Amino acid sequence: MEQQKFLRKGLKVGIRYSRIANIEWPPTLIMLKPQDIVVLLKLLTAGNKRPTYAQLAVDLYMSPSEVHASIRRARAARLIHGRDSGDRVNAKSLEEFLVHGVKYAFPAEKGGMTRGMPTASAAEPLSHKMTQEEPVPVWPFEQGSKRGYTFLPLYKRAPQAALKDPELYQLLALVDALRDGSARERELAKRELSARLKS
Repeated sequence: MEQQKFLRKGLKVGIRYSRIANIEWPPTLIMLKPQDIVVLLKLLTAGNKRPTYAQLAVDLYMSPSEVHASIRRARAARLIHGRDSGDRVNAKSLEEFLVHGVKYAFPAEKGGMTRGMPTASAAEPLSHKMTQEEPVPVWPFEQGSKRGYTFLPLYKRAPQAALKDPELYQLLALVDALRDGSARERELAKRELSARLKS
């Protein structure tokens, strides 16, 4: 009765204990991790055949829960179209992030001389387009074929995953060139990556 009197006078009545008012604010932030980029690149190499979480986990030397969490974070960052679209990679957004943001989000970590797998401009596809200066960047890896300076991969098991999938290896090397290459290396990597994401 009293509420109706307030409404007739044009006064708004507030809702106490509303579900809206009790929502936690600010919402929890979901931040990408470097391994999320590895998962996204692996999904790109799969094409239209979307592998299961279990298969991705085996191919990338991760646990299924790590893969699931990566896809969830990528979906929140809009780098993957939603479940309705079969969790397809949003290639345009991924390209924009890799070209303009990956070097700031996941800067290159370098170290001393080691044996490992060549990366960035020292690996395919850029190695044939540029002359190499010694020492070259390498991911530390006992079974690596080259000696060079340490360039830590986005994910510690990336070298093992790259050995099983040459296309993934090339994509990871291009991302490393974007993370820490010279202006010329970054431009070549950008062009190469753009062509692969559009195909």
